[in-house]
Amino acid sequence: MVDYNKNQNDLYSSDMYSDDIADSAVFKDDDSGDYKKGYKLYNFRRPDKFSKDHLRALQDLHREFSRQISLILTAYLRMRIEIEVVSTDQLTYDEFIRSMPSPMTIGIFELNPLPGQILLGVSFEVLSCIVDRMLGGLGLSEYKQRELTDIEEALSKKVIERIVKALEGAWSNIVPVQGNVVGLDNNYQMVQVASTGEIVALITFEVQIAGKYFGLISLCFPYPVLETVLGNLSTQHIFQTKGIIATTEERQKMIDKLNTSKVDLSVLFGSTDISLEEFLDLKEGDIIKLDAKTTDDLIVKVNGEKKYFARPGTLKDKVCVKITEVYDHQKDLLKHYYEKGKL
Repeated sequence: MVDYNKNQNDLYSSDMYSDDIADSAVFKDDDSGDYKKGYKLYNFRRPDKFSKDHLRALQDLHREFSRQISLILTAYLRMRIEIEVVSTDQLTYDEFIRSMPSPMTIGIFELNPLPGQILLGVSFEVLSCIVDRMLGGLGLSEYKQRELTDIEEALSKKVIERIVKALEGAWSNIVPVQGNVVGLDNNYQMVQVASTGEIVALITFEVQIAGKYFGLISLCFPYPVLETVLGNLSTQHIFQTKGIIATTEERQKMIDKLNTSKVDLSVLFGSTDISLEEFLDLKEGDIIKLDAKTTDDLIVKVNGEKKYFARPGTLKDKVCVKITEVYDHQKDLLKHYYEKGKL
């Protein structure tokens, strides 16, 4: 006798319909054995709930948000902070949890009236730099992975609240929302805002502070949170809203102001290390040997940051420099390590 129940259970068992088999499954024509054209594979274990247009709209929306929060944090901390969207993806909540680096400070917040909760992750490197700046430091010291103190945690919540506040403005073109931070955590494994198989939209940002890469910020939107506003979540809708037009006008005004702003430009001929005793003994006519060669290009700094290489010269009765190359921090770092014999 055939055990129908057993066969039926085997038919739908997870072993038989694994992800690998689902990914390799194809439809074939019964007569010729050729692949039928027009069929599209559908993975029931990991269905796509966000269309490509939804993801593009999310990317455009949060690209505008990244510009706003960059300006807000730059003004708030009085140091240059650049935040840029690097990816927008959909994946399961379990895949999201496993893909996140550690340690990260996680802000759990709501955007009322949207249902459910959203996760904002800020890498420890970024947050420690910002908190250090808020406490009066330079904000550029090397970080050590550790738990935040009570004071640092309170300041971290303020940073998270500022970011969420900026999100309100970005999302106002889709639906008026009000942000509310409900908690902080440092372990994604302990945070459950969606079931493991639920699809989420993940927006990842790269953070540069004073021109140097420091870490990442991530936003995780479970599908149920966005389900009710998917109809408005399109690039066409975003760019047709008055809010975007107003933002564009404001951005142009800001660009006009920046174009007339004054910046300090300086040229570095070279440097060297001397002792305090040697410094105190310096007098007119002394010659100081610098670490630069006469054949080396000079370094041009803008507001204290290296930006260009240049060659010295004269123009009429003035000293001048000719820009020869844009400064590449990564290339210069590799050159430094090579000269030190570390590569």
